[in-house]
Parts: sequence; structure tokens; C-alpha cells
Amino acid sequence: MFQTLYDYFWWERLWLPVNLTWADLEDRDGRVYAKASDLYITLPLALLFLIVRYFFELYVATPLAALLNVKEKTRLRAPPNPTLEHFYLTSGKQPKQAEVELLSRQSGLSGRQVERWFRRRRNQDRPSLLKKFREASWRFTFYLIAFIAGMAVIVDKPWFYDMKKVWEGYPIQSTIPSQYWYYMIELSFYWSLLFSIASDVKRKDFKEQIIHHVATIILISFSWFANYIRAGTLIMALHDSSDYLLESAKMFNYAGWKNTCNNIFIVFAIVFIITRLVILPFWILHCTIVYPLELYPAFFGYYFFNSMMGVLQLLHIFWAYLILRMAHKFITGKLVEDERSDREETESSEGEEAGAVGGAKSRPLANGHPVLSNNHRKND
Repeated sequence: MFQTLYDYFWWERLWLPVNLTWADLEDRDGRVYAKASDLYITLPLALLFLIVRYFFELYVATPLAALLNVKEKTRLRAPPNPTLEHFYLTSGKQPKQAEVELLSRQSGLSGRQVERWFRRRRNQDRPSLLKKFREASWRFTFYLIAFIAGMAVIVDKPWFYDMKKVWEGYPIQSTIPSQYWYYMIELSFYWSLLFSIASDVKRKDFKEQIIHHVATIILISFSWFANYIRAGTLIMALHDSSDYLLESAKMFNYAGWKNTCNNIFIVFAIVFIITRLVILPFWILHCTIVYPLELYPAFFGYYFFNSMMGVLQLLHIFWAYLILRMAHKFITGKLVEDERSDREETESSEGEEAGAVGGAKSRPLANGHPVLSNNHRKND
């Protein structure tokens, strides 16, 4: 049964144009072609990324945070209370009014004290400002290096300037070492993001992030073994062009450099809109949807690739909506917070010291000013 499923999955008619087989993509005459087995290296590389990230955050991002004076405000801790703690862990972090009244009777506290306890307890579980800064620093470093490397890989290629050449000779297109490593490193990084997503700073678009990471991994993997490499390198470089701007804006946001943060945010928003809502649909998607049909009849791989691209485009539209909404509030001078942030709650209404400033949760706003979100990718 396994062999039957394996043979059906790798059936040429699924992934290759008519009259072509995997034998046509075997290495010969000094020409090397992409193979699905090449992708196995990305899993150990993803684990290596996690190790490198740990030491980067410890020995680079943390000292940088101290240099930029990234400081935490004092958080008031919830006093030990077994009754409330048990409810918090088993039933929910935000009890309804009827539950508050019940917990008040069980714990011997007033309803206001119960609500205050849950506010403090929720704040305890929110990530620290230092954690957010270190995460943004890591992603900024990778995205910046990846963008520079991606441009170095594609800028001298004829299909960078004439997209019809993306399909010239397809799929009999050999690969070069720079394309191989660009692909393997990008795919490994996205595997590492998927592996660490449970421990990373949680955003309100958590589900969209998972969909994004999975779609990105599938797209990169498919474009490699089906030899969509020329289109794939263009798409990856396009996405990397704005992500490092976002992460740098978040870094300055956490450091309290509001003007710098705002200026980078404006540049990021412009680049994001141009690359994700103009270049991607009207150049890249046009290239992957229209040009192949001039050479081959449509096949399953063609529909599969463009369907996954459609998923990413929908995510880009979703994130662009949040970006534009924040930009509108920013321009009109309203005090706003990142639409996707999980804002830390304060106790000022109680006449008590506010908890640590929260919530720019990887997309932007903390300290009462805008800076945007995370991964709109490939984010990505």
C-alpha cells in the first residue's frame, strides 16, 4: 500500500507538464537538477537555526537590548491563591461575571479583587519586552541577510528583467549552487519558525501565522522539486524586501525610539503595499498563471502552485488591511495600538501601579504608537 501511494504521489502527470518524466530531470552532461531528496537537509538545518538563534539572542540581542535601554516596567504579581489558580489553568483566563461571583464566594475575596487577580495573572503570562526585542532582532538579522543574498542570487539573471524567461526551457532548467543554498536556508528558516511558534510571542493572528508558515513551506518545497526555482527565487526575494523593515521598526519600538520607529513603519508600509499588492499579483502571479500556458497545457502542479500562491495573497490582503487601518489612525493623529497585539492590561482604574507596557506583540504598537505586524510572507 505504501509503495502504491508513493508511486501515485510521484506520478509525473501530477507534477510535470505533458510528455515529460522525472528521467528528464536526472543529472547529465555536467548539469545538475533539483531533486526532492535535497530537501531532507532542511530539517537538521532547521534545528541548527534554533541553536544559532538561542546563542544569538543570548550573546547579541540581549546586550543590544541593554545598549538601547530596553527596560521592563514592574509587573504586579498575582498573590498565591489555589482556587483562582486552578480555575485559571483549567477553565479560562477571563472568567465571566457569574464565574467571578462564584470564585468570590469560594476564595473569600471580593469580586473586584478576583478581577484584579486575573488581570495580574494574565499579565504574568504575557511575554516580556526583552523577549519581544530578542525575537525581533533575530528575525531582522535573518531577513536582512536573506534579502541581500536573494538579490545577489537573482539580480544578474535574465529572468529578473524579463519574466518570460522564467519559463524558457522549463522544466529542463539546471540549478546552480547559489540557488541551492538560497532555497535550503530559506526553507530551513521557515521550518524553524514553525517549530518555535508555540514558544514565540503569540499574536492575535496566530492561526494566520501557522497557515502562512505551512503554505510557505509547501510552496518552497514544491517549487524546488517541480523545478519552479526561477519563480521561487523571485518570490522569496520579494517577500524578504519588507520583512526586515518591519522587524527593525519593532526593535526601535521596544527601545522607545518612537520617531525612528514611526519613520521606518511608513517606509515598511509603502514597501509592503507595493511588493505584496502590486508586484506580487500583477507581475509574479501573472508570470506563474499566464506564461506557462503558452508552453504547456495546464496540469495539476500548475493548479497546485498557483492555489498556494492564492492563499498567500489572501493573507497579504488581510495584513494590508490591518496596516492601512493603523496607518489611517496614525495619520489622523489618533492614539492607536497594533490591531494584532495582545495588549497588556493595567490596573490604573484601581488606583494601582500599571503593569508593564505590553503589546506590540510583534506587530507593532506599544508605548502608544504604531508599528506593524509580523510575517506577511512568503512570510512570509
